[in-house]
Amino acid sequence: MSKRSATEVHAASGSQGEPRKTPRGESKQREHAADDEMGEFEDAWEDELESGEEVVDAEAGKGEDGMDVDDEVMPPIEESEEQPPAPDVFIPGVHHLGKDEILEPDDSVYVMRHNMSVNWPCLSFDVLRDNLGDQRQRFPATAYIVAGTQADVAKNNEVSVYKMSSLQRTQRENDSDDEEDDDDDALDEDPVLEHRSVPHLGGVNRIRAQPLPTSSPLPPVSQPYYVASWSETGKVHIWDVRPLIEALDVPGYTIDKSRTHTPAFTINSHGRAEGFAMDWASSGEANPSALRLLTGDIHSKIYLTTTTPSGFNALSQPFTSHTSSVEDLQWSPAEPTVFASCSADQSVQIWDVRAKGRKSVAGIDRAHESDVNVISWNRSTTYLLLSGGDEGGIKVWDLRNVKKKGTSAPDPTPVAGFNWHSAPITSIEWHPTEDSIFAASGADDQVTLWDLAVEQDDEETGAMEATPEGGREVPPQLLFVHQGQKDVKEVHWHPQIPGMVISTALDGFNVFKTISV
Repeated sequence: MSKRSATEVHAASGSQGEPRKTPRGESKQREHAADDEMGEFEDAWEDELESGEEVVDAEAGKGEDGMDVDDEVMPPIEESEEQPPAPDVFIPGVHHLGKDEILEPDDSVYVMRHNMSVNWPCLSFDVLRDNLGDQRQRFPATAYIVAGTQADVAKNNEVSVYKMSSLQRTQRENDSDDEEDDDDDALDEDPVLEHRSVPHLGGVNRIRAQPLPTSSPLPPVSQPYYVASWSETGKVHIWDVRPLIEALDVPGYTIDKSRTHTPAFTINSHGRAEGFAMDWASSGEANPSALRLLTGDIHSKIYLTTTTPSGFNALSQPFTSHTSSVEDLQWSPAEPTVFASCSADQSVQIWDVRAKGRKSVAGIDRAHESDVNVISWNRSTTYLLLSGGDEGGIKVWDLRNVKKKGTSAPDPTPVAGFNWHSAPITSIEWHPTEDSIFAASGADDQVTLWDLAVEQDDEETGAMEATPEGGREVPPQLLFVHQGQKDVKEVHWHPQIPGMVISTALDGFNVFKTISV
């Protein structure tokens, strides 16, 4: 991301990137320079015979190879104009934008980068599975997501399924014309954003899609694909969005509104208490229709809803070990009865639904110095848990060290901790297949990508050999900083497109893939 004067930008794209700085007024200087260099076209030989100048030996004007050379028309190479210096890298917290300066993305560090605007901001979204295949690398790419709006009044809100298509590879200035890539890869077209929506009473605090087994196809349109939405009214609605996906893919398909516009089930267990915490789990390939949904509210209660052959069943007894708002929930990827939660009471708790009394069985009582906003359970290395706090800290926990309830052991020490973000962490998520990589977003308008496997090499520190101006050290595990969005709320990896990241903010969605991951 580079910074430049706002007067240089005729249409701000809201895009972002690896930062760099461009001096104010540089483009105007270049325009004047170009005018001075070109000027009015003149024939260099027009007045030669009329000038009365003495005719010199023709051989005197030839170079060593016999070519005619005129020093006035073709100056020596060493006197040609120097190339402009490379833009400076903008490091958040170290550098600061001046008046009338904005950040400009450096597309050389992106494989793909797009920004999309929507009618209403979406506080939360989730990636939907599709039938286009796993481990997709080709461009243009296509992705499906489901999102919930934050409209001006409650009745204007919606749950929307978006189809993002024509996501082209980012064009670079140094791209050669003879690349072996397909011609379609080099198209510089705008992305296409289509959607189908259903009305939703109240703003959507969080939305999550049911998990589908890895590498399994999208269910046929006759079968449901469930999505749960946490409404600010205190209700949790479960929707069948499979027909909405079909309507985006099949021209002329008619949606059965009786199936899509009315929730398949509504959880009223929380009363009028709204919430943000929510997570699905399934029994996997053995019984993918056997679903479990956890929901947590601002009054510290967690409720479990399960599926039965006849529908959904909301269990009435809550889990009650937290003393403040439950902020996030995560099912264990290895044990079907175990889940984790985090809360504004600064703790992370581990639960087993089989335990009597609906109390947590283990926990970290003071995981952060303030509210614990988000957690993510590693799907590959299942004893690792990420947490993000209101103070901006990110911590990695080894759950094998977490103390059981009833013991006097102290809280464990995190295996890693980072204080890069300068505002509350709003979202955090492990990479779906790489167990050392994760993404995070913060209220400081940053989306960051990290790799715990990277270690500082004192002999090969590269560009980060010295502490940057301002005295802030850049952690070697920090792979990438993506900027340009305002008030980033959530970030997710696409499980079928390696390295693709999608983020939502006040000004819409960003879809990008970097050279780092």
